[in-house]
Amino acid sequence: MKQTIFFTSLLLLAISVTAQENPLDKLAKKNALASLPEFYDLLSLPNVASQHQDIEKNIMWCESAFAKRGFTSQRLNTATVPLLLAERKVKKATKTVLIYLQIDGQPVNPALWDQESPWKPVLKEQDNQGKWNIINDDKLKGDINRDWRIFARSTSDAKGPAAAFLASLDALKELKKEPNYNIKVIMDFEEELGSPRLPAAVTTYKNELSADWFIIFDGPRHVSNQPTLTFGARGICEITLTTFGPRAHMHSGNYGNYAPNPALRLSQLLASMKDDEGRVTIPGFYDGIVLTDEEKRVLKLVPDNEEELKHFLGIAEPDQVAPTFQEAMQYPTLNIRGLDALYIGEKARTLIPAWATAEIDIRLVPSSNPDRLIELVRQHVISKGYHVVATEPTEEERMKYPKIAAIQSSISYGAFQTSFNSALGLWLDKAMKNAFQKEPIKIRTAGGSIPISPFVVTLGIPAVAVPTVNADNNQHAENENIRLGNYIDAVKTFICILTEKI
Repeated sequence: MKQTIFFTSLLLLAISVTAQENPLDKLAKKNALASLPEFYDLLSLPNVASQHQDIEKNIMWCESAFAKRGFTSQRLNTATVPLLLAERKVKKATKTVLIYLQIDGQPVNPALWDQESPWKPVLKEQDNQGKWNIINDDKLKGDINRDWRIFARSTSDAKGPAAAFLASLDALKELKKEPNYNIKVIMDFEEELGSPRLPAAVTTYKNELSADWFIIFDGPRHVSNQPTLTFGARGICEITLTTFGPRAHMHSGNYGNYAPNPALRLSQLLASMKDDEGRVTIPGFYDGIVLTDEEKRVLKLVPDNEEELKHFLGIAEPDQVAPTFQEAMQYPTLNIRGLDALYIGEKARTLIPAWATAEIDIRLVPSSNPDRLIELVRQHVISKGYHVVATEPTEEERMKYPKIAAIQSSISYGAFQTSFNSALGLWLDKAMKNAFQKEPIKIRTAGGSIPISPFVVTLGIPAVAVPTVNADNNQHAENENIRLGNYIDAVKTFICILTEKI
């Protein structure tokens, strides 16, 4: 797995820098490039959370990597795979900062990747036609192009930030400096499964995880690719909704116009949950969401270009939940993330399906109560004339109720939000200014969900995310990548955080 032939020479090369680079930029670039062998090695380890044998290899890799940098580590055991807690203490430290890293990644379909394997990282350059072509790693020996990208699963989500953090620790050693606070690093190996065992683990290991502040090294920068701090993230809960028709799939000629079609009924039921402008029509769904004039003013400070955003998404008009993108992120969502009934394409058959299923996720904001929102959806289904069951209907229920739906639900974790003017927020703002000589973009609530609220609630500490990767990184999809310039900037960001006095 290790790509030693190229990297032996890379580690020995003298990094060429331009006259415009300041000492911090030189240090970050040098250590970022020197860390690529280790980064490639980590990327070469498959890390789908459900594959426990592969996850074990990732855990062992992390234990070794942090041990090399003076950390002690312990496994925080759960019913499946453990969390890994690494710790490094500093003499006379008065505070402890807990850092969150995600190590697992999404499943892959290798056939859809434009390279030999998603687990074999490659360096690519974009040509004039917009195509990404593999280039020789030897090019890193000369003048680098910050727009080159490394392609592999988890480059951005989120082994890239993990590797950059390790590189920043190496840079700190080169500077012969230490932070003036203790460091704890919690590594999550089931984030892409929704971290189902993390809330209980935080409670069980509350003493081991105790800290004053919490930083999340995860997520993409603002779409402008400017330095960013994110002060909140939405939580998430899930609903599986199934409608039922005939007991078995039936011939559409023999029984069409007589046997109810559950796929049609499901589509009507789902369509009744939103209006034509994308707003949820279920009464009470948005209750409790009130934005003050000051909050709206702060949201307007984020330099979004709505026209560019629409072009990026390939849409003529967005949903009208709120007048701007940032305001829309402050409301809970109701998203249909998957549909299933019968066959399509070459496998299509003239059948009436026996059932149809929709997978729904609800992104939560701080004022959202997931139990309440799930119950609102349930009551909406009932209001449309459905008898609701937990799983398959019984024969008696089939004969009694004209319309039957099954609902299962789960809650992964809640939302969190930290004040811009918190001590943690002001400290990180200062560190970012020192790194980039300008104010970072401050995001009130990120659109995505990360399992942070259990730490905030159970440990009673504030949390802020420091996203570093490029927004167009294809996370969760094929051809995931990280921009080389973003990787270098991540190292620089973490150096400044590690050297910022508390």
